[in-house]
Amino acid sequence: MKKNSVFVSIVIIAAFIAAVLIYMFLFGAASHFNDPLTKEHPSDTMGIIYTGGIIVPLLLMLTIMVFTFIIERFFSLAKAKGTGDMNKFLHNVDTQLNAGNLDAAVDLCGKQRGTVANILRAGLEDFKELKAAGHLDAERKIAEVKRTMEEATMIETPLLERNLVGLSTIASIATMVGLLGTVLGMIRSFRALGEQGAASATGLSIGISEALVNTAFGIFAAIIAIVFYNFFTTKVDSYIYTVDEACLNLVETLNDRYLGKGDYA
Repeated sequence: MKKNSVFVSIVIIAAFIAAVLIYMFLFGAASHFNDPLTKEHPSDTMGIIYTGGIIVPLLLMLTIMVFTFIIERFFSLAKAKGTGDMNKFLHNVDTQLNAGNLDAAVDLCGKQRGTVANILRAGLEDFKELKAAGHLDAERKIAEVKRTMEEATMIETPLLERNLVGLSTIASIATMVGLLGTVLGMIRSFRALGEQGAASATGLSIGISEALVNTAFGIFAAIIAIVFYNFFTTKVDSYIYTVDEACLNLVETLNDRYLGKGDYA
């Protein structure tokens, strides 16, 4: 978890620096304004975004963070899946256990890697140690295997859910940050109207359109964050369900083999 905290801190700092640079040198480039010196009369969309005000870099930072977390989650969940087809792996483990090849099942877990394989391997290795010790009865050995896999699941689950809180937080605040930028822009526009009089109605319209850039940016970041938060949450739930089902099947197989034919006694 400490490693992830460092990662999040680096992402925040890097996203802020990148957002400021993009705002100043991309959106704020002189070529995007009719008056390059004052940068008050944008000639294209990028110039309009620049005139959105100081909230724009913050919204850019949130957007960059969203895409960074999305990329990280894709890589992490792909790694959690393991190196091979999950259904084939579970079938092969079950086949080896039913054949009495406990060591072969452990080797399969080592080759597969990933969340499910790590949890099953922890349970199988614990069962091997208990089998070798021989000082516990069958019921207590199975209970100990369950406890070991539950502990392994508690370790693996946070890795699956890592940075989802960040996506959820950005989804919640991005729209509000955008609205804050819009309100500040509206205040600035109406103040200019009060100073210049009704003749500046055109300027007011331009100012309002510039202010609404913040709302658009905020909504965009929130939509992306919400969509991928729900996508990754569904994926994590699927992994957890697979873990529960695999652990249950493993316990049942060990229990049947041990209490029935006694091949592991």
